[in-house]
Amino acid sequence: MKRGIVVGSADNIWLRPERAARGPAPGYDRDTLAAAGMALADAHGLAAVTMRAVADALGAGPASLYRYVATREELVELMVDRAHSGIRRPHPGGDWLEDLLDLARESRRVTLAHPWLLDATATRTPLGPSTIAYLECALGALSGLRVPSRTKLEAIAVLSAVVAGLARTEINQARAGRTLPQWQQAQAAYLTHIATSGRHPHLAAAFAAQGADDDEPVEHLFDRIVTGVLTGLLRPDAD
Repeated sequence: MKRGIVVGSADNIWLRPERAARGPAPGYDRDTLAAAGMALADAHGLAAVTMRAVADALGAGPASLYRYVATREELVELMVDRAHSGIRRPHPGGDWLEDLLDLARESRRVTLAHPWLLDATATRTPLGPSTIAYLECALGALSGLRVPSRTKLEAIAVLSAVVAGLARTEINQARAGRTLPQWQQAQAAYLTHIATSGRHPHLAAAFAAQGADDDEPVEHLFDRIVTGVLTGLLRPDAD
């Protein structure tokens, strides 16, 4: 027994009923807790989300939250799923690449709106209903593509990692007062300088062949990188 919540076969929060069959009617629900946690995280970062802080935001005692979640990790899981519910899942349009691009753009939009998601999912991806719905939508977009199912799942996992990585860089650079393309140009300028030493001929050749484009919108950069990743991973002849 863990503070009023029975664990074991229903140790996963999504396997437990939200409301116990017996006892007084709860004063809150999971979505209320998740919304309060998200408000704190949006304003102050994920570290600000504690059971006490969420309870204070709700005007409740910290112990009362354990009627709904067993741990802070479960609370964060509810928050992640609530945030992911904001990802608009497009109806398949028949073009798997464009459908996945739309999904990736939506994932980027939600991540930029809730930067704490990057920390909340850094070591694991909570598989709540909204995340499962995202996976189902992505697989639906790929349903007509003749590649093994394992390849599809791996590509979706890589896509999520790429979106998270680009979003993290975009957020960090925005905090530093510059765009992602500006950061790339700064990195390229440094590497070009290093390459002129003559000790890195392949690096020098790569940058000599690369045209500078300081004005590329970040959305174009995002689409270009994601497209390259997806088309490389999901070649129809992969089976």
